[in-house]
Amino acid sequence: MKKFWSIIMTMLLATGLLAACGQDDNKEPQTQGEQQTEVQQETDELAAAFPATVTDALGREVTLERAPEKIISLTPSNTEILFALNLENEVVGVNDIDDYPPAVAEKERVGSMEYNVEKIVSLQPDIVFAHESSMFAVEPALEQLEAAGVTVFVVKNAATFEETYMTMEQIGTLTGKVEEAEKMVESIKTKLADIQAKVEGQEEKSAFVVVGMTPDIYAVGQNTFMDEMLKAINIKNVVEADEWPMYSPEDFVASNPSTIIVTYAEDVDAVLNNPAFAEMDAVKNGAVYTVDGSMTSRQGPRIADGVESIAKAMYPEIFK
Repeated sequence: MKKFWSIIMTMLLATGLLAACGQDDNKEPQTQGEQQTEVQQETDELAAAFPATVTDALGREVTLERAPEKIISLTPSNTEILFALNLENEVVGVNDIDDYPPAVAEKERVGSMEYNVEKIVSLQPDIVFAHESSMFAVEPALEQLEAAGVTVFVVKNAATFEETYMTMEQIGTLTGKVEEAEKMVESIKTKLADIQAKVEGQEEKSAFVVVGMTPDIYAVGQNTFMDEMLKAINIKNVVEADEWPMYSPEDFVASNPSTIIVTYAEDVDAVLNNPAFAEMDAVKNGAVYTVDGSMTSRQGPRIADGVESIAKAMYPEIFK
């Protein structure tokens, strides 16, 4: 135990020494007054950003008079954006299925397919970030929340990267994190550009993406967020229907794709171990791959990570 603490103390001292070495010897440390002035300037800048008004996915103008101190997120993608904007302390409630980042486990849960309106109101949020894709669950609660004086902003169900960047900027505006949102967007764009540069010039590949196997087979169709990910790295989506079409096992076999991508690990076995699929080219050639379902479906800060996970599966020779 003593050895353990000795190692920890050595690491901490080394970190301190390294930090000290990185300082400008000629730079005078800030006085308490200078530090207070800097904090006041940041406070003034934040105050100047409000009131903030943004139009949501329902066409409603939503206004906040000041930066929110209590925030509730009703969908995982919104939660990931809020945490990436360093708003962990302000987030007081999340969706039951939220699982990323790990710190979200400490937050209050307010429902999933149905929302606990009483719980949401009791948390006294300054704003609730809902999502257009779950309006079937949000709509019944929306009127009750607004009647209780709760401000709700409905985020657009983005189908493209650009729409996702807009969402990030909107959330940044309403939370006083404009600069942080801009940096987030630029960071994603930079990583995407790096990934695209690696696959540039490669022969186009094609894939059938499965997002559910039981009891029916659901695929990623055209004009969806994941379809945008495929196109970004020169992969043709062999599913021609829009959105999330359902396939019968017979139609799935008839499509006979050269590559199958699944977004849930258990679905790999469902494909490989089903005798009905044994003669499909992708199965015979071992071209059935798994990618992270949350990274590839959530319109949040891990967009580039999701694209990279697909690229690694499809171009293993490049992404080793």
